[in-house]
Amino acid sequence: MTVTGPGDRSGAAGRPLAAEAARLDAADPLRALRDRFVLDEETVYLDGNSLGALPRGVAPRMAEVIGHEWGRMRIRSWEESGWWTAPERVGDRIGELIGAAPGQVVVSDSTSVNVFKAVVAAVRVARADAAEAPGGAPDGPVRDEILVDATSFPTDGYIAESAARMTGCVLRPVAPGEIVGALGPRTAVVLVNHVDYRTGRLHDLPGITAAVHAAGARVVWDLCHSAGALPVGLDEHGVDLAVGCTYKYLNGGPGAPAYLYVARALQPRFDSPLPGWNSHADPFGMEPRYTPADGAVRGRVGTPDILSLLALEAALDAWDGVEVTAVRAKSLALTDFFLRCVGAYVPPGRVEPVTPEAHGERGSQVSLRCLPGRPAGAGTGNGAGAAAGAGSGADGVPAAGAVMAELIRRGVVGDFRRPDVLRFGFTPLYTGFADVERAAWVLAEVLRDQDAAGSPAAPGDPAAVPATGPRPAADAVPAAGGGAGKEARPL
Repeated sequence: MTVTGPGDRSGAAGRPLAAEAARLDAADPLRALRDRFVLDEETVYLDGNSLGALPRGVAPRMAEVIGHEWGRMRIRSWEESGWWTAPERVGDRIGELIGAAPGQVVVSDSTSVNVFKAVVAAVRVARADAAEAPGGAPDGPVRDEILVDATSFPTDGYIAESAARMTGCVLRPVAPGEIVGALGPRTAVVLVNHVDYRTGRLHDLPGITAAVHAAGARVVWDLCHSAGALPVGLDEHGVDLAVGCTYKYLNGGPGAPAYLYVARALQPRFDSPLPGWNSHADPFGMEPRYTPADGAVRGRVGTPDILSLLALEAALDAWDGVEVTAVRAKSLALTDFFLRCVGAYVPPGRVEPVTPEAHGERGSQVSLRCLPGRPAGAGTGNGAGAAAGAGSGADGVPAAGAVMAELIRRGVVGDFRRPDVLRFGFTPLYTGFADVERAAWVLAEVLRDQDAAGSPAAPGDPAAVPATGPRPAADAVPAAGGGAGKEARPL
């Protein structure tokens, strides 16, 4: 079989939606933004929800940072090159993309560390609220319960469980759709993902935030799979605290630092469980007693990761002149079109979307569950059906890992989640409609070829997918994860 890449349209004539994809690309107001990224035309890259593509401005900026600011200026760069204030400066740029006014976002540490800071600090604030309220502690209820999104990325559950032990709280995993009904007088904090990493479901940030506040509790939102893909509106909706990574839709690079949002009204009461010298009111006073700085600086801990932080700052230049509302409109158009193409091209009954159809419930990814096929010769009594089971799941289903491995081999890069979910992320800054149509066509080819062959096209272990990020560690369900599979954080 001749496999064409997205830059080779010679095979598009027999595909009914290829012409429509070309028309949509021609009319796309964001089309020119693709030139801001390092991409090859032979590959359809649909894994930006795990690791964003490299913006072109990053490499020359890092050469300047390493060669001049570090190589020549050395320690002077902390002041003269603005290194010391970079966490807040870059934080304000991220704030523009998540609906936060300046002075409320600081870039530092990892998402996991920031989740810990936010949850513990939120418990402390909620308990102070209860104590100060009429009829408050000790006569009123004790805020000793943390609700965690049961479908959350496992690390959030792990961190929340540790924070619960540290603060003497009880941890309750709750499905996002059941959070409002689970709130009560003992609830201190709710930790929830804005977009489900496995299914792409978008949760109701305004509604859940309002309900949590009405119950007298505080909310922490994980924005890893929404920031840079859709409007968030942290200030508009009165969010207390939020965290997120920067290597997905923000394209900050592998291991790029995360960020922490602390609402301005909450900043004087933000009591971090990790007080470090970088968040001290006088960091160079070297005082033995800790006095927190004012503002979002309280979210800092130790020395910033300057190289990765400045790479992120350069990456954010790709957003210059871009409105998040326009990105959201294209994201929905891309995911709608992908679902149409899958419906038109993929053999019936081979996949089913697990991403919601409603726009208000969809992030910027589409997840498809692999369903049982009917391998060639199955049920004929000639033994071919038995051969089809080799390296397959139940009922002859080729493992999702094998399907994704073959997609990647043919130039379509997504990823999968055990046991049977294929994930495709759509980054509107550089993903085009021709990419979308091509990905659906190749998916259909892979499934047809595997059904015809009666076995997965990828040799060896069906889960041995070419690395597009760290491999999932295991299938074990974490105690606080409520059914979420155990995965590595960058995915």
